[in-house]
Amino acid sequence: MDYLDQVRIVRHADWAAFEAWRSGAAARLLLFTTRAPRSYLAHVFERGDVLLFGRETSGVPEKGHAAADARLRIPMREGLRSLNVAVAAAMAVGEAIRQTGSHTIGDS
Repeated sequence: MDYLDQVRIVRHADWAAFEAWRSGAAARLLLFTTRAPRSYLAHVFERGDVLLFGRETSGVPEKGHAAADARLRIPMREGLRSLNVAVAAAMAVGEAIRQTGSHTIGDS
């Protein structure tokens, strides 16, 4: 990717470090899961929200579910399992940007 010099990537040593950062930033954790009853299209996103997606094979560990401020799903036709995680993330980020008016990924 030829624009990595234009973004700031923050890596946390572990879940506890991430949660400490999130607490200090007062950032809401929005978990995307097939187990959620609420559509992401019905959710009101805010600048600074953190969107969490799990592995396609195993989802998000239970501590991620427990920490989430909201659990959201992407509506799927009955009988279908889920979307590729990259596609799901693109849909969710697009909706969050549309709602917040940020118009750029990485704004907070």
